[in-house]
Amino acid sequence: MSSLDELNLFLESHPDLEILELLVPDMNGIIRGKRLDISEAETLFSKGINFPAATHLLDSSGNVIDGLVLGTDDGDPDVTAKPVANSLTSIPWLDKPAAQAMITMFNRNGEHYSNESRNILRDVINKFEADGFRATVAVELEFYLIQDKDALSINPRHGPLPGTILQDEGPQVYSMEDLRELDPFFNQLKEACKIQNIPTGTIISEFSRGQFETNLHHVDDPLLASDHAILLRRAVRETAKSFGLGATFMAKPFMETAGSGMHIHISLKNEKGDLLFQTDSKQETNYNQNVEHAVGGLAQTMEEGMAIFCPNANSYRRFQPGFFAPITPNWGPNHRNLSIRIPLSDSDNVRIEHRAAGADANPYLVMACVLAGIHYGLKNKITPPEMISEREVIDPEVTLPVKWDKALDAFENATILNEYLGNEYSDLFLRSRRCEMDRFTSQISNKDFEWYLRTI
Repeated sequence: MSSLDELNLFLESHPDLEILELLVPDMNGIIRGKRLDISEAETLFSKGINFPAATHLLDSSGNVIDGLVLGTDDGDPDVTAKPVANSLTSIPWLDKPAAQAMITMFNRNGEHYSNESRNILRDVINKFEADGFRATVAVELEFYLIQDKDALSINPRHGPLPGTILQDEGPQVYSMEDLRELDPFFNQLKEACKIQNIPTGTIISEFSRGQFETNLHHVDDPLLASDHAILLRRAVRETAKSFGLGATFMAKPFMETAGSGMHIHISLKNEKGDLLFQTDSKQETNYNQNVEHAVGGLAQTMEEGMAIFCPNANSYRRFQPGFFAPITPNWGPNHRNLSIRIPLSDSDNVRIEHRAAGADANPYLVMACVLAGIHYGLKNKITPPEMISEREVIDPEVTLPVKWDKALDAFENATILNEYLGNEYSDLFLRSRRCEMDRFTSQISNKDFEWYLRTI
């Protein structure tokens, strides 16, 4: 079905449509875009429309990057934006009948725009599949619901004890009461995801009050799985607004409670459909060499990738003792204190869970790094670290760069991931993050006044 056929079929079933929103994730995984009148949709779907290339090259506040020629000194040129196939869906939360479509960029010569994170992942997938590997992936995302009690503070949403204004003590992990109280929210979120073809699965109350986790079903397309993650974050935020709540995917919105992660589950087939992680052993922890080499590659590239897994200042507040945040590239079965976990499964469904990324990360770049690490491990037969046993009590040493500047240094000195992401894009990403770090650290916060105003 052609792009224009997709549009016409959609319009036949949605004749009252008035608005079309175009969505494009930037380098930080923040959705940006524009809104069209539906009368302009035919041009978009038949020819594409002009769109500023620098949309992808902004910091978290939507500002341009200091010292970067692209988007400033070069006059902010346009490229051609075209809709991503099968991404046209209804929007259930706007006042007027509306739809949305994800867009992707093309250069004047018709090639995919190289500075778009979605296309960075596309290139890694092409390299991955050229060697006969096919990935099945799923994404888990943790988030907080927020409900301010007053104008002076930001607080996670706490439900009262039934019939009172009192609140429960403790994190109440896996609380069914929390899910019950928020039943209208989760029902509306589920319906919104169904309308937008976002394949959500399990929802649980997580390790802190106001924190939840939503699992996405696995798909055989890492690009589509990343689209799902981006759109799920949008759907959660918009649904929360309908209930007077906020929603955040910050990695560590509250210092006293658990951080929020983005976990990537991945299994492999070859081009014939054979399961590459399958094991014939009756011992659940006797994994085959493909699993070990894949883990070896992920462990060896984790230090280089921390700047992508943890892309901003708040990301590094997640690394606190006792909150299941990775501090070293260890691995093993059924153990949530590890960076690389092999979940419980039968021999036909062995998969790797990559747990290093925060929920604030760009899922396209995270997925690109995960695939790159696995590909590097398989091609070079990388030996993994010693496996941690199930239920083993560990006190790991911090070996990963869990400070922003150290992570950026590790990314700048990378010898593996830059070969997959491309030297030009790696340099752009590094410039962007260093610029944002400089801007962040130059701010004067309330702590400056609280600690130093009267004492120094």
